[in-house]
Amino acid sequence: MPSFDPRIVRVGVEINGELRVYEGLNVKASGVKYANPLQNECEVQITNLSKEVRDYLLTETSPFNANKTPKRLTVDAGRESIGTFRLFEGDITHCSPSQAPDITLTIKAKTGQFVKSKVVSSSQAPQSKLSKIAKDVAASVGLTLVFEATDKSVSNYSFTGAALKQIDKLAEIGHVNAYVDDAVLVVKDYNEPRREISHTLSADTGLVGLPELTEEGIKVTYLLEPKTQLGGELKLESKVNPAASGDFVIFKLAFEISSRDTEFYWVAEGKRKGARKK
Repeated sequence: MPSFDPRIVRVGVEINGELRVYEGLNVKASGVKYANPLQNECEVQITNLSKEVRDYLLTETSPFNANKTPKRLTVDAGRESIGTFRLFEGDITHCSPSQAPDITLTIKAKTGQFVKSKVVSSSQAPQSKLSKIAKDVAASVGLTLVFEATDKSVSNYSFTGAALKQIDKLAEIGHVNAYVDDAVLVVKDYNEPRREISHTLSADTGLVGLPELTEEGIKVTYLLEPKTQLGGELKLESKVNPAASGDFVIFKLAFEISSRDTEFYWVAEGKRKGARKK
């Protein structure tokens, strides 16, 4: 990577069914993703959007607005040498403005918010494959399925309730990790990494500070790069704290980025690869 490699931050907001992408504005964004059925969250602060766009978002996301169609938010980041990659995609839940003259709009969003209150009822044949159930769950919540778990037969599957709760049940009946990552439903074997998704992390590849040992495994902060994904493998090499070195599966992934300030980091938490449930 060149010694000076300008960063890129792009924010997309849905206006009247059209995704408008903004680049070059003053943007700060932070978020957290979970490799479990919890909803991923993101907060974006963007300055000097047009009054038309601000008014639309403030009106359409108001709790008093009767129009409950989803308004999408996307966040992409990267550098000129490598291009951009997706950090977050979800439904806008709340907007609030700052004082003039440089009006900053704070936008909050969550994955699956639009289908959260949708009630579904489904059932399968007396014996159904977990992959078939996962495919139907993904379709019912409008997601693309990535199935990387060991397939197995499930007896007498049925579900009635909130659409997102199907993901909880999928994880329970399959003894797998099932979670939403942007527009994808991922189903994989418990505490095994996503296939062919791995990043080697050391002081030479962007590690910031020292790795922190936790009850679950490790917590590390490092420079934003495209190989990291939720549920992926993190190969940590620490010379200062060799006890923290090893292969981990990312179960919680946060990001802190800014177009003009210092922040441009991943904050990842991982469990030892292959560790079983207690």
